[in-house]
Amino acid sequence: MDPLADLLQGVRAHSAAFCQAILQPPWALRIADGARLALASALRGHAWIVPDHGEPVLLGTGDVAIVKGPAPYTVGDDPATAPDIVVNPGNRLTTLDGADVTDQLRLAPRTSGHSLDGSTTLASGTYQVDGEVSDRLLNALPDIVLVRRSDAPSPIMELLAQEVSGEGPGQQIVLDRLLDLALIATLRTWFARPEARAPGWYRAQSDPLIGPALRLIHDAPAHPWTVASMAEKVGASRATFARRFADLVGEPPLTYLTGWRIALAADLLRHSDITIDSVARQVGYANAFALSVAFKRVRGVSPSHHRAA
Repeated sequence: MDPLADLLQGVRAHSAAFCQAILQPPWALRIADGARLALASALRGHAWIVPDHGEPVLLGTGDVAIVKGPAPYTVGDDPATAPDIVVNPGNRLTTLDGADVTDQLRLAPRTSGHSLDGSTTLASGTYQVDGEVSDRLLNALPDIVLVRRSDAPSPIMELLAQEVSGEGPGQQIVLDRLLDLALIATLRTWFARPEARAPGWYRAQSDPLIGPALRLIHDAPAHPWTVASMAEKVGASRATFARRFADLVGEPPLTYLTGWRIALAADLLRHSDITIDSVARQVGYANAFALSVAFKRVRGVSPSHHRAA
């Protein structure tokens, strides 16, 4: 796999919390669902995304936005409109004083609002992202990623809206897959823009020398890689390979390899009960002691303390 594919493995829409809201100005929603990542598109009309800290962002018809959480933010018809509904985990809707109005505002399965003929239709999906591997992707993103309709590569959000308006067989699986595709397409479009300041590991994927090396690392992190062995695999001298890798990725090959191994180990420690020695061997260390030395150097804590925390 390439680095982006590996990072996206931890950002999958297993039982995606996808919904659409049909709204009529003035309107504003307080988003407090705690999601680490949200995807939104104005299928009709427009919406302003208003973070608590930062400038409001206008989401026009057909635009797609990725919003990093879990901090709350507001979405409304105008930055000055005060919210009167709070969106909580599980798409539960409440008033500002906590009264549950989910059933009163339900227009159809996964569709909420006051009326079906509202001038704005907002589609959104949320991800409860968890893990060190996924954090490497989130850390590369600004708080709000915006891709305009003119740059959008495909009408995936429209397909999502069509699917959510019905109740066909296997609908949850279809929604999960479409939401994943929408996220991937939006990220690829955004990263391709010069102003996106894509991280070095993303830019380097297209390099004929370093791209294959990154795939080697991600395909076989437990392999006993050296700078020389990676250089030989991609057909370059050790010095040329090391210099080009550092220039494009922003860190030396073995530093990148160590960071990737430690991220994988951190997730294994957190989400499985296999022994630390087994974790060590899976990510390329000879034993638990060797992993502990590297883990402490990179994270400042031992593997056992990370697992306990």
